[in-house]
Amino acid sequence: MTSGVAQALGRIAERDPELGAFTEVWPDEALARERDARELPLAGMPFAVKGRAGARSCPARRLIAAGAVPVGATSVPGAGTRWQTWGLGAHGRTVNPWRADRTPGGSSAGSAVAVAAGMVELATGSDGAGSVRIPAAWCGVFGLKTTTGLLPSPDPTGLASPGVLACSAARAETYLRHVLDGYVPRPARLPVPAVLSPGLGFASVDPEVARVVRAAVDRLAAAGVVRLVEHPLTLPDPAEAWAAVRGNAVTPATRRVREAGDRALDALFARVPLLLTPVTPTTPHGHDGPGEVYSTALTWSFNLSGHPAASVPAGFTPDGCPVGLQLVTDRGTDAELLGAALAVERVLPPSRPRRFS
Repeated sequence: MTSGVAQALGRIAERDPELGAFTEVWPDEALARERDARELPLAGMPFAVKGRAGARSCPARRLIAAGAVPVGATSVPGAGTRWQTWGLGAHGRTVNPWRADRTPGGSSAGSAVAVAAGMVELATGSDGAGSVRIPAAWCGVFGLKTTTGLLPSPDPTGLASPGVLACSAARAETYLRHVLDGYVPRPARLPVPAVLSPGLGFASVDPEVARVVRAAVDRLAAAGVVRLVEHPLTLPDPAEAWAAVRGNAVTPATRRVREAGDRALDALFARVPLLLTPVTPTTPHGHDGPGEVYSTALTWSFNLSGHPAASVPAGFTPDGCPVGLQLVTDRGTDAELLGAALAVERVLPPSRPRRFS
């Protein structure tokens, strides 16, 4: 019987020349690690890491210690780009497995594509403005950004948190179970009271994206997974505040923007445990760039605030592009967030491009 690592390596060899998800593949090292990991809890489960330095990240080291096997490094944006919604792999630009003329999103571009195309079931990522959730949404996979400070991050600004991209929320639980100290599953108590905010009070969302998200939420409500609660939510546009933190140029004005967002979210989560939004305001853009609309418009508020947030597949626009539904819970409730995602996934199951099934 062919081992799990050998099967993953075979799929990478077959599919990656078309998709450009990997910058490096480590067949000899991975097969050797698998032999040594057979008696460990994860028993040689193959996974991918974001970027060449990804195997040294805290989550990757903990997965390896539990017996998971890194098979390669995934693509991230090339040097010098002004936008981060693409990747550059060993075989060229990273393409979206649903539509090769569209970007997969980024900056965890290759990780999302590797999972979406079935090369691996799990890949590490990091999320400083939406870098896990955006490619998860645009590639139709599950993506999770953890609560700020829950896991070590090399980002001195505090904006970026480790995260995971996985074929399902159920597979992502493997990550939390072995990466978080003292992880205890928290199954959702249904229906979960939730607020739906299509634009967080400031963002303009493509009508097709909004339609897919609304239809998904209606299905969740009809299935008894969520109970929608009316709570007007108006967050300030975080663009300037995020840039100020990133550039170590915080001013009293940008500090007030951040504090206003925190107050609004604190008031929301004092009333309900779950916030629902689209992950992105648009569908995946082409490889020539994003245009004038920031794909981060609905994600980077939660990098500023530190909340955990996830992307779950919500459906497709008429042009065949995946749309992500964003789930956000209070700080430190990552297990509860995953519990909600597991319940959502039973109604909105993920799918894979037919040619990679």
